[in-house]
Amino acid sequence: MYKNKIQYLLLFIFSFQILLAQKPQKLNSAEIYNQIQKLNFLGSVLYIAAHPDDENTRLISYLSNDVKARTGYLSLTRGDGGQNLIGPQLRELLGVIRTQELIEARKIDGGEQFFSRANDFGYSKNPEETLQIWDKEKVLSDVVWAIRKFQPDVIINRFDHRTAGTTHGHHTASALLSTESFHLTNNPTAFPDQLKLVQNWQPKRQFFNTSWWFYGSKEKFDAADKSNLSTIKTGVYYPNLGKSNQEIAALSRSSHQSQGFGSTGSRGEDTEYLEFINGEPLKDKSNIFEGIDTSWNRVKGGKPIGELITEITSKFDFTNPSASIPNLVKAYQMIQSLDESHWKQIKTEEIKQIIASCAGLYLEAVTHTQELTPGSRLILSLEAINRSSTSMELKSVTMLPNQQNIAQNIALKNNDLQNIALDLQIPSTIEYTQPYWLKEKGTVGMYTVEDQKNIGIPDVIRDIKVIFNITINGIEIPFERTVVYKYNDSVKGEMYNYLDIVPEITTSILNKVALFNNGAHKSIAVKIKSGKDNVKGDLQLDLPKNWTVSPKLIPFDLAKKGMEQVLYFDVTPPTESSEVIAKSIATVNTVKYDKDQVIIDYNHITKQQVLEPSEATFIKLDLKTDGQKIAYIMGAGDEVPESLAQMGYSVSIINPEEITPEKLESFDVVITGIRAYNTVETLANKQNILFDFVKAGGTMLVQYNTPDQFQTTDIAPYPLQISRDRVTEENAEVRFLAPNHPVLNYPNKITAKDFVGWKQEQGLYYPNEFDKAFTPIISSNDQGESPKNGALLVAPYGKGYYIYTGLSLFRELPEGVSGAYRILANIISLKAATTLPSQKIKP
Repeated sequence: MYKNKIQYLLLFIFSFQILLAQKPQKLNSAEIYNQIQKLNFLGSVLYIAAHPDDENTRLISYLSNDVKARTGYLSLTRGDGGQNLIGPQLRELLGVIRTQELIEARKIDGGEQFFSRANDFGYSKNPEETLQIWDKEKVLSDVVWAIRKFQPDVIINRFDHRTAGTTHGHHTASALLSTESFHLTNNPTAFPDQLKLVQNWQPKRQFFNTSWWFYGSKEKFDAADKSNLSTIKTGVYYPNLGKSNQEIAALSRSSHQSQGFGSTGSRGEDTEYLEFINGEPLKDKSNIFEGIDTSWNRVKGGKPIGELITEITSKFDFTNPSASIPNLVKAYQMIQSLDESHWKQIKTEEIKQIIASCAGLYLEAVTHTQELTPGSRLILSLEAINRSSTSMELKSVTMLPNQQNIAQNIALKNNDLQNIALDLQIPSTIEYTQPYWLKEKGTVGMYTVEDQKNIGIPDVIRDIKVIFNITINGIEIPFERTVVYKYNDSVKGEMYNYLDIVPEITTSILNKVALFNNGAHKSIAVKIKSGKDNVKGDLQLDLPKNWTVSPKLIPFDLAKKGMEQVLYFDVTPPTESSEVIAKSIATVNTVKYDKDQVIIDYNHITKQQVLEPSEATFIKLDLKTDGQKIAYIMGAGDEVPESLAQMGYSVSIINPEEITPEKLESFDVVITGIRAYNTVETLANKQNILFDFVKAGGTMLVQYNTPDQFQTTDIAPYPLQISRDRVTEENAEVRFLAPNHPVLNYPNKITAKDFVGWKQEQGLYYPNEFDKAFTPIISSNDQGESPKNGALLVAPYGKGYYIYTGLSLFRELPEGVSGAYRILANIISLKAATTLPSQKIKP
């Protein structure tokens, strides 16, 4: 039983490790030396917060690179509820992007990355709401699980567990759960089922990583009594890396591109402050590992290993790292002889990487294609080269997941490249490649992960791997490599992606929301894509019986892998209002395929495949529109233009540099995308042109911006102050302040029903101060808060209208929220001929 438990633990520890970047790591002598030093430190720290970007990269980098501690970051969510500055992906797809950004950040600062099953459902104003939506017990169990697996000596919270209501509810909730977990992880009655796989663990102490931000200002923090705080000097310089700790941290921070967190590195003195929360207090407040044996002595039989690694470190030859290989192999063998333990598994993987780096041992398994279907042939090209004088032999390779062992018995002589071709079969039962946390339908606050062993693993679980079994100085050492697809780009050079397992056929309804007005039928396009050669079958569009679809089936025949075809169905809605989910289903040899392949491909992260249900929302909606021509200026990225086209408008996306009076003459309405005034520098020089467009009779709609980093403060023709006011309760009561205003009455009558079914929030970053020229249209607020009247503001300007809205139209329209379409249609329909009645604002 004990042996099985340790085998499971081994699997969990290293499935928890971050997958290597697509390009293999190639460490230089200084980096190898640092890894050898780290090999001799057996202490660990777990940093805990709520979101991607919450982590303190300066502290993580310092602990990993200066202290040499094993340092992890547990982000309770994957950042699914935020906004996206680099593209249109939101919700779960944004979470996939931010997951990868965190993984890239940890590669830079030396930390490791973990998650819970909590879903970032958007901004929360208090931890009580957060813990209710998250399912507190499940997230608490995930935190306990992470601690029991990682076994940190020290836990550091990013946020203060005592300040509920003063920051994001997720922030405080992360600290509350971490603090509660500190007393549970060594309690056998707490989540006892976990103990079949891991052991109880008690961290030594816990801190809160405070800073001036928590005091309200730097001045207040400077004046505060810090005698009870531990201070850590993190402004160190690493001569062998040529970087300061802050410079490394800035590079790590800059990985968060979807949030626009590019950071400039700094140099010089820097201090982090830790407030003691739980455990054994410090006497030496500069040493968070006080009283913890971080040497090999903490492992039974480990003292000689520590002594040998100390010798390796002292004799390390930067001009010839391979000179250390004999002693490193000896240390590897000594580690294997230890009793099964947590540190045995961790240090085994560390020392294998060091040995390979010292030898210039390059091992790679490359496939000729990036996508394959289950049961396909897998043609592999293996490369193995030893670039040292150390004697080595490739004894065999083992294919995973089927454990097929293939003998090789090839001597790996110095700088003698060995290329090996393998022709294998992928198991027909292998699962498709996709983020494991998205395989099953979750709730608003939680992802569904049934297998306890998978909870917390940061990345996609990839099963197809090759183990190179290599004998070095008579000792056989297994080196595992994930199969990759490699190609040459004429501009970027050598490029890598991982091998993805895909369905035989994927389908995609091209319009994720289809609006049907006046009972008219509509042509619906469905794209199909083959995952292999010679795929034949039938495609159907599945809808309720009161919707008419013609034809019932469309045959397809795709001769080549990767071939795409667009097929069309004619759909007629029912006479009554209706909102349904349409599904596209392909049948191949009686097997039904209903997945939509979504590819996320940005230069700064690993390419990702997400398989979603191939669905769309079809709405029979009483929507009236005027035939306006719309110019759309993109901001941080959204899908509003596609929604406008669905509404029947003529939409042109215009480049901000091209904004001229002549260019705008052909348009009736100008709309700026979300955060346009935060992200589009050119707009600062185009405001007069835009305001003149309004003055001449046009309509200008500005969607939400954050109050920080404006490219210009003159975003409106009248004074307007953006605040952090928001209504996060999507079902909050909406009160009409100007019920007779045309924007609530023409061409659609807006009622409270139009605010039913909104997703995640009603709106964000409302203006809280605005000129009397603006008419506030609606009022709403979260429970227990004062009314927020800045959600929708309309002001006449010359012959036209300027409208500012913080309503989250960018979320609601792609989700098919009918009320959002009706409100937007009315905004667009405001015309110069419209007369504004005298308004009396309700209290």
